[in-house]
Amino acid sequence: MSEMSYRRLGTSGLVVSVVGIGCNNFGRKLDADGTREVVDAAFDAGITLFDTADIYGTPHGASEECLGAALKGRRDEVVLATKFGMNMEGLNGNDFGARGSRRYIVRAVEASLRRLETDYIDLYQIHEPDPQTPIEETLSALDDLVRSGKVRYLGNSNFAGYQIADADWTARAAGLTPFISAQNRYSLLQRDVETEVVPACEHYGLGLLPFFPLDSGLLSGKYRRGEKPAAGTRLSQDRYQRFLDAADWDKIEALSSFGAERGHSLLDVAIAGLAARPAVSSVIAGATSAEQVQANAAAGAWELSGDEVAALDDILTA
Repeated sequence: MSEMSYRRLGTSGLVVSVVGIGCNNFGRKLDADGTREVVDAAFDAGITLFDTADIYGTPHGASEECLGAALKGRRDEVVLATKFGMNMEGLNGNDFGARGSRRYIVRAVEASLRRLETDYIDLYQIHEPDPQTPIEETLSALDDLVRSGKVRYLGNSNFAGYQIADADWTARAAGLTPFISAQNRYSLLQRDVETEVVPACEHYGLGLLPFFPLDSGLLSGKYRRGEKPAAGTRLSQDRYQRFLDAADWDKIEALSSFGAERGHSLLDVAIAGLAARPAVSSVIAGATSAEQVQANAAAGAWELSGDEVAALDDILTA
């Protein structure tokens, strides 16, 4: 297996592994010991980017707590990313939903630092746009955190292309720290971001961090057209039947064949193919076991050739 490769996050100086660990299962499906197993496997695989959020875990905040504990003694070896701005019980107070406000951000970052047991966050991301707060106020508060040393870099999540453009113009016009990354839902089956978000990232120098690269498991290789999902798999639950019913099986099977012809699995195609798309810096993939971490890392080690990218484009645009 090839070694993990690394890229700059957008045009910034921050370097991340091409595959990152999505930590939404920490403190929910995985307890402290399970989290440590995944984190240890990530270190062994050369993965440096760990992406969590204050809202992850049951209760909210448990993911940050589990991750912070697992990183003790090796915190400086990773790029630690977290997010704020979604509905956090116990922190909202009287913000009336204005979770991009200076008042809210100051409380949110202190709570995350405490749970993560660290004195700085490498990449602090606003989890979703806040229509109630001017973006200049949000960026000004975040700029203060960068200048204080509590945060090193800034990112956004779930922003539209025009919001990325507006935030970049606002930051540069006011002399504030700009966003260097955008985290959006993106897979070879869900490519809406290619219309506006990808061009915005390329133009303004943001690195794209796709989440849900396996599209709820449809690109994991575990599911087949017309076959009942294996017991215990995510889509075997009745509430997920709609995903199977609406799946583009023609495209899934074409992607699977593309991989098989080259000695790779569908999961390999899903992650490596996404890593080869414009603006992508690191593919955020969740994992609940060391084996999943190893599979995701191995997938990211496949660097598609120019001819393979062209062949993949033919499938995606068919």
